[in-house]
Amino acid sequence: MKLSDVANSPLLFVALGIVVFAAFVVVARVVSQRAGTALRVRGLRHEAVVAATRVITALVIGLGGFIGFSFALHSDNVTLAGIVIATLIATFGIQDVLKDYVSGYYVLLERHIRLGDQISVESWSGTVTEVKLRVTLLRNEAGHTIVVPNSELFNRPVTIQGRPGASVAEEPKPAPPA
Repeated sequence: MKLSDVANSPLLFVALGIVVFAAFVVVARVVSQRAGTALRVRGLRHEAVVAATRVITALVIGLGGFIGFSFALHSDNVTLAGIVIATLIATFGIQDVLKDYVSGYYVLLERHIRLGDQISVESWSGTVTEVKLRVTLLRNEAGHTIVVPNSELFNRPVTIQGRPGASVAEEPKPAPPA
């Protein structure tokens, strides 16, 4: 068996793909731990840090899987196809979140809904306790908090019951004759 036969052996490429994938698993652990430490230093909540480190780990391991497959199959197309598929999946996954944020800008900008308003949308109603960029928080009559995505407030008819202390706008009175 010649050295050139070993260098072109499919088993060598499979082994190389496994080594590359294993390296990415180790790198994913290190990168996610460092990112978690950096996020904790910035004061993020524990749940947000855990979610971010898991996403980073999954992304790095997924990238390693695609690169490992491309070595094993001896083709760059696998990595490119994997990145395109991952981008499409991420785009569909984040679509609703982006819709909520964009709707939140309009809800906050137009100020049709304010703190203390009693509102109802389809099957639920409550008093607005907080308007955030992505969601609006309501408190219902039972005292439960309802988290409403702002896209719901933006895309559905919302009934705002009379605001406490708000007066009905009066028509302008004609000027007295001179």
